[in-house]
Amino acid sequence: MAEDDFRRWEREFDSGSPDDVPSEGRGMVLAAGVTATGCAAMIAVGQVSLGAAGLVLSSVILLLWRIGM
Repeated sequence: MAEDDFRRWEREFDSGSPDDVPSEGRGMVLAAGVTATGCAAMIAVGQVSLGAAGLVLSSVILLLWRIGM
């Protein structure tokens, strides 16, 4: 979940806190890779419309995940 701006502002004055919490970038890359592989397999099997729909849907989901919704 996104952090509110006031907490970020407070952290600038707190010298003992870590700079940033590690993000979920690795999990997002793994999810994108698995989804893309699955959709590519569907396309290779002959289900082109299902594979393309999966790629579009997963792209929208990953975009919303990235922006924090």
